[in-house]
Amino acid sequence: MSEKALTGGGKTVRFAGFRTLLRQPMLVVSILVVFILLVTFVLYPMLKIMQLAFTDETHKATFSNLTTIFKSRSYRTTFINSIKLAVVVSVLATIIGYIFAFAVNRTEVPCRRFFNTIIQLPIISPPFILALSIIFLFGRQGIITNGLFGIKNSNVYGFGSLVFIQVISFFPVAYLTLTGILASIDSSVEDAAMNIGASRWHTFWTVTFPLSLPGVISAALLTFVQSLEDFSNPAVIGGDYSTLSTEAYRTITGMYDFHAGTALALALLAPTVIAFLLQRYWLQKKVFVTITGKSVSQTRKIHGKSPVPFFIFCICVSAVFLLLYGTVFVGAFTKTWGIDYTFCFSHFKYAWTYAKEALGKSMQLSLIAAPLTGMLGIYIAYLTTRKRFPGRKIMQISSLLTFAIPGTVLGIGYISAFNTGLIILTGTPYILLAAFIFRNISVSIESGASTLLQIDKSIDEASSILGAGNGMTFRRITLPLLKSPFFTGIVFSFVRSMTAVSTVIFLTSPKWPLATSKVYGLFDISKYSDAAALVVYMIIIILVAIGIINALVKWILKPRVHKF
Repeated sequence: MSEKALTGGGKTVRFAGFRTLLRQPMLVVSILVVFILLVTFVLYPMLKIMQLAFTDETHKATFSNLTTIFKSRSYRTTFINSIKLAVVVSVLATIIGYIFAFAVNRTEVPCRRFFNTIIQLPIISPPFILALSIIFLFGRQGIITNGLFGIKNSNVYGFGSLVFIQVISFFPVAYLTLTGILASIDSSVEDAAMNIGASRWHTFWTVTFPLSLPGVISAALLTFVQSLEDFSNPAVIGGDYSTLSTEAYRTITGMYDFHAGTALALALLAPTVIAFLLQRYWLQKKVFVTITGKSVSQTRKIHGKSPVPFFIFCICVSAVFLLLYGTVFVGAFTKTWGIDYTFCFSHFKYAWTYAKEALGKSMQLSLIAAPLTGMLGIYIAYLTTRKRFPGRKIMQISSLLTFAIPGTVLGIGYISAFNTGLIILTGTPYILLAAFIFRNISVSIESGASTLLQIDKSIDEASSILGAGNGMTFRRITLPLLKSPFFTGIVFSFVRSMTAVSTVIFLTSPKWPLATSKVYGLFDISKYSDAAALVVYMIIIILVAIGIINALVKWILKPRVHKF
């Protein structure tokens, strides 16, 4: 057959697909709605940042905002500080996360369930909690520095404390990323290497580690981005060590210079996007096959005396977690930390009076945003993996763009885009809802897409043959099969919304205060025990809500028997 005929056949297939799409008006409408949402709440804010960064107060095009940043010694130092901190944290967090994940998944260490649970505490807790612990333990009135060693003028602020706090905060993300990779590696590959005489150590470096590289790269990227975008820890305990996120906040809120602030946002955005693109490019060039069509043996685990060092490592890490979190809980019940350790409830009373409205608003917005994020994320995953339509790749890329955008940048983009113009959302709950949804949607999309790729398309086709439309097929067939990613998206969105700082620090208003902004306010006036009490309130709310959401989602998606 000639090339022309083949080309013509391809066009015929594309036109046939387009005609099929037009025969499904509800599908077309839903695709258009998703595109409108992505353009409005993802692409437009980013374009607004670029517009402000490359214009001056008279709206004339200029590069002066960016050149000022790189000409100014203080701004250059801030940029270097951010990159240095992110690189150090990324390396350390990935190494610790890898060792912990290897210990839990590839060795017979005892208490694996306990280790797996305790390691996830930073993921469900407010970001200020570890900074509080460091102040309680090593500050001027610290129980270790002042109480045990009598050091009166301990300076806990700076680079060292930031590295420690961020590594402890973010290495659980690396652990979760690496857990799935290490658990899925086929043991027969390692057995083959050991059968030809390779030692366990040599097998690890030549087989296990190379096969786990996708997880290592992903974990390093995630922790790098999280360190770069972190606002709460540098703001609270960074001291004189300035970072791009805190500098952008001071420039916009303190100097009221939106143009310089957006230029700083671009400087913050550039390394994260570059890292994201390099990771995607590198992984696409490599082939990592760990799951084949052949039956595989159970994951081989190290046993005997070999896991003892791993067990000691996990015990030490867990002890640090218990010390840090236990200190905050004790501090919340202590009358005056460092002076009077009398047990009391006064801080809880003050925190409730001070922040009960903010707690209610945070919970209300998070409960609304969580199911919307889960549903929209799952539906976008469904569209991009199950349907063929013009612009599908654009939808996929733009929906995942917020994964590579630091929260501070997204917050600046929203305050720039929705403060004036046709859509004015500043000061309303809608800007917070939009920030929560589109900041956290990438997890629902990625987990939903991964699950959908494992579900045979013939299931959807059978539903269509029986006369079900796209809506019914998605609701009655596809969605029940996506219970795990749906629940994951809802819980992740709720927790991230309740504990969000960098994204919403620019978006809160007197009418719509958030709990995290209230915690930051207590830090500002050095009311650390009151802040600890408020953090405890937030943790209790998050844990109760996770339990309720879990039960509710299971009830909604529970298969029901229909009687005829």
